[in-house]
Amino acid sequence: MLSDLLTSKAGFDNQYRKNKTTLIAGVDEAGRGPLAGPVVAAAVIIHDCEALPYINDSKKISEKKRQLIFLQLQSMRSITIGVGIVDEALVDEMNIFQATLFAMKKAVANLQVFPDVVLIDGSFAPALAMPTHTIVKGDMHSLSIGAASIIAKQTRDNIMIDLDKKWPMYGFKQHKGYPTRLHKERLKEYGPCACHRYSFSPVKLLK
Repeated sequence: MLSDLLTSKAGFDNQYRKNKTTLIAGVDEAGRGPLAGPVVAAAVIIHDCEALPYINDSKKISEKKRQLIFLQLQSMRSITIGVGIVDEALVDEMNIFQATLFAMKKAVANLQVFPDVVLIDGSFAPALAMPTHTIVKGDMHSLSIGAASIIAKQTRDNIMIDLDKKWPMYGFKQHKGYPTRLHKERLKEYGPCACHRYSFSPVKLLK
């Protein structure tokens, strides 16, 4: 049942609590692999899980459903959200690994309430002032990381949709900057634009 799934994921987060007042933030990112656009991270603190929609890894939810959950999460008073965005120029300057960690750090810093513990999807964590725990496939196990994955993914998708209005020839609205066949074909036809990552192949070969 849906309630059982939510309870299970909330229970996963609860194992990191020292007491009932411990604030736990889940952190996830989106956009490590694309050839264009920013890398985006989100940090989410869930104060009350009872009213939450079903949350899973953002990659396993349809785009339409993810948009609806994204809007619902943003409107909920029982959730605190922080977002960190690192643009393509800084990705090129720092490299994607360091840029991802920086985006995560910014997301936590942008929370209006600072957490006591941070759960991070994956195997690597930025240096933070509070205790951190990395969790492989954390978006499948943790309620707060699952929520963060949806916020990060949809925030980045919205950015790419806006970029599509400025550079419609690349099809950013369809592929969100990922190296699809269409994207590669348009890159060869038009060359890279200002929002492409020039340190990434095949973009750097077309400079």
